[in-house]
Amino acid sequence: MATLTGLGLLKGLWVTFRRMVDTYLVDLRWRGKRYRSAAGLQDRLSYGTRGIFTIQYPEEKLPSPENFRFIPFLVYDQLEDGEKKLRCTACGMCARVCPPQCIWITRAVDPETHKPLTQPAEFVIEADVCMNCGLCAEFCPFDAIQMDHVYEIATHSRWTDLRYDLKKLMKPAAYHAALHPLRDQQETLEREGKKREGEV
Repeated sequence: MATLTGLGLLKGLWVTFRRMVDTYLVDLRWRGKRYRSAAGLQDRLSYGTRGIFTIQYPEEKLPSPENFRFIPFLVYDQLEDGEKKLRCTACGMCARVCPPQCIWITRAVDPETHKPLTQPAEFVIEADVCMNCGLCAEFCPFDAIQMDHVYEIATHSRWTDLRYDLKKLMKPAAYHAALHPLRDQQETLEREGKKREGEV
C-alpha cells in the first residue's frame, strides 16, 4: 500500500510540474500577450488550452451572457428634441410581483389638475435587498424595466449608495439593446405588431 501511495503522489507532482512547464511554453509562444487581451482570454477559455488558465480578475473579466441578470434599470427613449421619455407608466406591476418587495414607486401628479400622470415621480430600488430574480422585467407590460449586467456594486454605505433612485436607474434604450440584442429585437417586433393591430 505504501508503494501505491508513493506512486500516486509522484504522479500528482508530475501533473503539476508538467502544467507549470506548459504555462511557460505557451507564454513564450504568445510573447506575453496571453493575458489582458481578448484573444488570450479566448484561448484560455477554449477546450484544448494548456498551462495555467486562471482568469486574472479584476484586470480580466469573463464576458456576461445575454440572460445574465443583476440590479434592474429603467429604460428611456431619446426623443428627437433631446428629451428623455421613460417607458415606465408607474403602473406598479413590478412592485407587486417583487418577492422581497424592494421596489418603491410614487406616481407623478399634475400640479394644476392634481390628477395622476402616467409617469413616476419617484422610483426606488433597494439594491441590497434585490434578489436579482428578474420577475419585474418579465412582468412589465411596457418593457420599461430590464436587468443590468453590472455586478460590481460593493460600497461602504449601504444606506445611501445602494438605494437606487430614478436618476441612477435611468439608462437609454441603446444601452439595453447592447446588453440584450436578441431580447430587444423580439420586444421591438412585438411593439410594432401591437401598433399595427391598433391601426387596423
